[in-house]
Amino acid sequence: MVQDFVLPGIAAIREEMIGLRRRIHAHPELGLQEVATSELVVECLSKWGYRVTRGVGKTGVVGTLKNGPGPSLGLRADMDALPITETTGLPYASRNDGIMHACGHDGHTATLLAAAKYLAESRAFSGMLNLIFQPAEEGLGGAQKMMDDGLFERFPCDAVFALHNVPGYPAGHLGFFGGAFMASADTVTVRVVGRGGHGAAPDKTIDPIVVCASIVTALQSIVSRNVSPRDLAIISVGSIHAGIASNVIPPSAEMLLTVRALAPEVRDLLERRIHELVQGQAASFGAHAEIDYFRCHPVLINHGKETDFARQVAVEWLGAQAIIDDLKPFTASEDFACMLEKCPGSYLVIGNGDGERSCALHNPGYDFNDDCLAVGASYWVKLTERFLA
Repeated sequence: MVQDFVLPGIAAIREEMIGLRRRIHAHPELGLQEVATSELVVECLSKWGYRVTRGVGKTGVVGTLKNGPGPSLGLRADMDALPITETTGLPYASRNDGIMHACGHDGHTATLLAAAKYLAESRAFSGMLNLIFQPAEEGLGGAQKMMDDGLFERFPCDAVFALHNVPGYPAGHLGFFGGAFMASADTVTVRVVGRGGHGAAPDKTIDPIVVCASIVTALQSIVSRNVSPRDLAIISVGSIHAGIASNVIPPSAEMLLTVRALAPEVRDLLERRIHELVQGQAASFGAHAEIDYFRCHPVLINHGKETDFARQVAVEWLGAQAIIDDLKPFTASEDFACMLEKCPGSYLVIGNGDGERSCALHNPGYDFNDDCLAVGASYWVKLTERFLA
């Protein structure tokens, strides 16, 4: 049992940190609105002796603790919640209507805070520890906003690490993957402009709905015919909106796409082909298309040396039996990828439990598994003490 490896000092504060996690869970805040969450983080870090900087990336917080000479280490946790109505019925369920921690960021924050408290008391390291509490991971680019505010210039890091819980894997087991680990995520808005008219006289119109239907079908050929079968690529149309009446052909229609890849060059190919195909399909009907292509998150690429280091820390501490050995890349995205483009590091996962505890992320019935908190905090301590030896 991985629980048997929890550090005594972490075990001693486990219930306190679970209470902290549930407090955050009950008061979730959306990206760039994490005011109360940030203040709670500031309160804890200040009390434990960290030098605290507010407002990095608007609502982000960085806590620093220097203990002798040595390298600099960054550990990152995300703080934002999602626009989802919680259905768990838990005593500490969300008290903010339509907002919940459905991805475990409450657990990630509490896990890093638990490690922060332990490390402030033990001081069993030499160097600079930078604890990065990031806002707005869920699609609003919080990582990039922190870097735009000079994150790594103001708080230099020789390496940076982050973790995320994953339902379906045994609670507390750790997983590592070097190289391209999480997909890029781009959002595309396509507005097809045709010519509206009466539904009984379609020959007098240029029907944008028919154009959209043709575009949806044609888009599938990009993945099947332009991308190598050895590469991952996803183009999904999540929304088509047009018209309000059955007998009126609207003048325009709008489509929303999500586009994902596991290689930067495939990401570039998808963008180029989507522009070419959408414009070509629209022109073939006599319509035209306006495309807003927003590059949200890049491919998350874990650095080999840092990933090997992080894995070795886990193996030496927990043993190989607690390592997730069948971990594969995810098609979900993560804006920690932006930090890894600027600083060496690695993004790892911790199992959130299987069986009845395996409710999917972004589900209204999800809850972070508190059995993972002490294990994750102990791992951060082990990694810190090893990196800042």
